[in-house]
Amino acid sequence: MVRLSRAQTQERNRAKVLTAARDEFARRGFREAKIDVIADRADLTRGAVYSNFPGKRALYFAVLADLAERAPRPATPPADPTASEVLAAFARAWIARLPLSTDSDGEDARLARDLLPEILADEHTRRPYAQLMRVEAILLGLALERRHPGRRLVRVAEAALTTLHGASQLAAAAPGFGEPFHLVTACAALLGLDLADDWPAEPPITARARPDDHPWNPPAATDLLTGEPVRPGDGVVTVLGLHRAAAFEEAVRAGADVTAVLVTSDPGELAPLARLAVADLRSCLDQAIAPPARPGLRIVCDDGGHLAAAAGVTAVSDATETAVRVEGGRIVARAEGFGACHAVAVGPQAGRSSGG
Repeated sequence: MVRLSRAQTQERNRAKVLTAARDEFARRGFREAKIDVIADRADLTRGAVYSNFPGKRALYFAVLADLAERAPRPATPPADPTASEVLAAFARAWIARLPLSTDSDGEDARLARDLLPEILADEHTRRPYAQLMRVEAILLGLALERRHPGRRLVRVAEAALTTLHGASQLAAAAPGFGEPFHLVTACAALLGLDLADDWPAEPPITARARPDDHPWNPPAATDLLTGEPVRPGDGVVTVLGLHRAAAFEEAVRAGADVTAVLVTSDPGELAPLARLAVADLRSCLDQAIAPPARPGLRIVCDDGGHLAAAAGVTAVSDATETAVRVEGGRIVARAEGFGACHAVAVGPQAGRSSGG
């Protein structure tokens, strides 16, 4: 018998816990689920469960994130849809996941039912989730803008996501209320509204970019938008805590090629919540628009802090906002604080000239 390494044993045990937890959460719901039962199902001790996950809520978020990331990828959508068709297809994919009034109270419906109540349970999860919702709106808005250039469509995306999240809650609380697919028409019609979605030429608070000169040797990571391995190269790398997660838009609007690295002071609980938010959006976006038509953007959840360290950020918090510009395999500029993403996106050339 081949002897497993410590890392392989940990990975195997983690997978066993996730499988057992999925069954327990689906059958009993989050509140009634028992860690002891999950440990027994996984043929592990209670301590082994907690060595992989810091608490029951962290385990619950990890189960949902793992399922979302492993969902089958759909067939390639039409290559040249209009923005209205993208939004309609996105809404259709979202609605298709909801339980209908004729559905039984199945395990999958019970599994996700407690997500929002647990997010609402305290400020520790509410504040990051508010930023993650903004991230979802930015990603959807950017995808729409590729098919409708000349307008910022993030507010349209916000309105669509508000409508669809409301539909999700009503499907659980009031099965059979309304006609779900009327929401597809309603979401597509949002593109006809003038929501005064203007982007300022300069953010209200702007950090200063300064010259830098350090090697850029990032580890490989997983792009949450594609599920594929990525090793960020030249462009702007933003290291953002979950209270500042949406700030990468400042670099995108400045025209930079962007890798957004999400970090948190609580990777055990909040990192899977971030992965879940992006994976849920990606599963619907995959059915609405082909990847080549999406923005040139990567999003990485850096729960180990390795990419952040490569960017020179050795201590992270949920308020972290640092950006660096990489050129030719070296970090040539950096900024910290509010507005850092914009400053580095527009300022490296000026920073280098000022340095002589």
